[in-house]
Amino acid sequence: MRIGVSIFLIALGAILRFALETSVDGIDLAMTGVILMVVGVLGLVLSLAFWSSLSPSRRRGTVAGTQVVHETETVSTRDPEIV
Repeated sequence: MRIGVSIFLIALGAILRFALETSVDGIDLAMTGVILMVVGVLGLVLSLAFWSSLSPSRRRGTVAGTQVVHETETVSTRDPEIV
């Protein structure tokens, strides 16, 4: 479930729970709204948890040690008299 679907379910559940004052035989619209809001919140939390686990900052490699692999020496080819 993605973030947009989760927000849609939360909004739809809130409309069913708080905005409607009609009744339907065999269906409790208020309870259906609460269920949709709970499912939407759970989906939102899970989406954000999986989204943060896939972020580029989590995929960086770790340094195994402090051993120097390659050293280079910089040599200047410019004459010190020329400014």
